[in-house]
Amino acid sequence: MNIHKGMSRYSDGADQEVRGDTITPERYTSQEFMEAENEKLWPKVWHLGGVLADLEETGDYIRHNFGRESIIMVKQSDGSVKAFFNVCPHRGNRLVLGDVGGADRISCAYHGWQFDPDGTLVHVQDPDDFPNGNPCGKVKLSEIRCETWGPFIFWNMDKDAAPLLEWLAPLPDKLKEYGLDNWVRAFALSCDCEFNWKLIRDNFNESYHLPTIHPELSTFINDGLSDTEFAMYDSGHNSMWMKGHQATTRQHFEAVPTPLDDVARSWDVDPEAYNGRPNEIREAIIAAKRKLGPGRGYSNYDQMTDQQLVDYFHCTLWPNLTITMSPEQCQILRTEPHPTDPAKCVFQHWCLYPPVEGMEVVQGTPIGDIPLEHDAVVRHSTYGDGISLGFVADQDLSIGTSQQQGLNSRGFHGSILSYQEKRIQRFHELLNDAVYGGPPPCDREG
Repeated sequence: MNIHKGMSRYSDGADQEVRGDTITPERYTSQEFMEAENEKLWPKVWHLGGVLADLEETGDYIRHNFGRESIIMVKQSDGSVKAFFNVCPHRGNRLVLGDVGGADRISCAYHGWQFDPDGTLVHVQDPDDFPNGNPCGKVKLSEIRCETWGPFIFWNMDKDAAPLLEWLAPLPDKLKEYGLDNWVRAFALSCDCEFNWKLIRDNFNESYHLPTIHPELSTFINDGLSDTEFAMYDSGHNSMWMKGHQATTRQHFEAVPTPLDDVARSWDVDPEAYNGRPNEIREAIIAAKRKLGPGRGYSNYDQMTDQQLVDYFHCTLWPNLTITMSPEQCQILRTEPHPTDPAKCVFQHWCLYPPVEGMEVVQGTPIGDIPLEHDAVVRHSTYGDGISLGFVADQDLSIGTSQQQGLNSRGFHGSILSYQEKRIQRFHELLNDAVYGGPPPCDREG
C-alpha cells in the first residue's frame, strides 16, 4: 500500500513508498520489543552526543548516558574527539560520573586506574602484580566511532556504519546556508517522561496535531495542509517546510494577527498596511530582513534563501532526533529510551542561536529571555513537576502520558493514518526492518 494521494503535498523525488505495516500497540508497551531495539536498533545508528563548545582543552569530556549504555567523548591533543564506552576495563566500574568536565587523565574511582585522553592505560596500582606483566600501555578503553558535523558531536557503536555526513544526507546540504558552525547552545533541558520514546517521534513525524495541540502557532506559522511541503529521503530521514511569518490559511484573518504584527513592526513593516491581505506581509518581511538584517548583526542572512529567512524547516532524523530550523533559532528535540522500562523515556530540548555582535540576551526563546552564552540554562526535571521544557514542547509532552495509557487498552487495535501522517508509517516500517528484517510477524503470510 502506497499512501500518497489526498490533500498532502510531497516534494518531487522525495515521496517514499510504504508497505502499510500494521502499527500495533505492543511496540510501545512490551519489554520484548524494547529488548529487540536495544539489540538491533540502537547499536547501529548515529547518536547526537553533545556540542563541541563543551570541549575547549585536551582532556575535556562530555558524558552521554543512553539507555543502559554510557559514552564519553574526549578532546584529543590534535583537536579531534574520540568516544569510548564509559567503563573501566579492570572491573567494569563507570569512569565518568559528571555530564561535562576535564582532566589530564581519566581516572577510575574504584582502584585508581588512570587513562590518557586517547584511552591508553597509564597508571595502575601495583603494576608488577599482574600475570602478563605491567598492563600500562597495553590496555585501552573500548573506543567507538566519533565524528562531528557543524557544532555537534555524534557517536556510533557500529564500526561498519556509513560515515556521519553520508548518514545525515541530504540534511547537511539543506542546512548549510544557516551557518550553524558557530551557533551558541543557550539552553539544554531534559526531563523524565512516562511514555515510550516513539510517541514523541510519531508526533514530530506529522503536522496533523498543530491546529489542536498548538493553536497559538497558527497566527504566525501557516499550518494549512496545501501550504506545507513534506519530504522523505532515501536515508530514512524526512522533513517538513512550513511557511512562517504568515497566518494559517485554515482560518480567515482580515488583519495581521498578534504576534505577527509585532514581528512585522520589529522589522519596520507596518502591519496595518496589510489589512485585508495579511498573508502578503511575509514577502514584506523577507525584503526588510534582506535590507536590515546585516546591519543588525545577522551575518548569516546573506547566505540564506528567501524561504530560509522566514519559514520553518522541521527535519526528523531517523530514528530519534529532530532539528527545527528558523533563521534565528535551531531547536534540537530528542527522545531516548529508558534503561529498563518501555513505558518511560528521556526527552531533551536544546536551542542554539547565531552569535550576533552586541547581543547579550536572546529574547523570546521557548523559556523566555536568557543570556546569549553557552549553556546559560541547563536543567533536568520530571515531566509534570511544573518545570517548563518550553511552551510548545510542554504541549507536545502533554499528550504522551494519556496516549501511553490508551495504548494499553484492549479497545485499541492499531493506528489509522491520514495521508499527511505517511511519515509515521515509514518510520515504523524502518523500525520493523531494523527489528524484524521486514514486516512485523502479524503482517506476514502464513
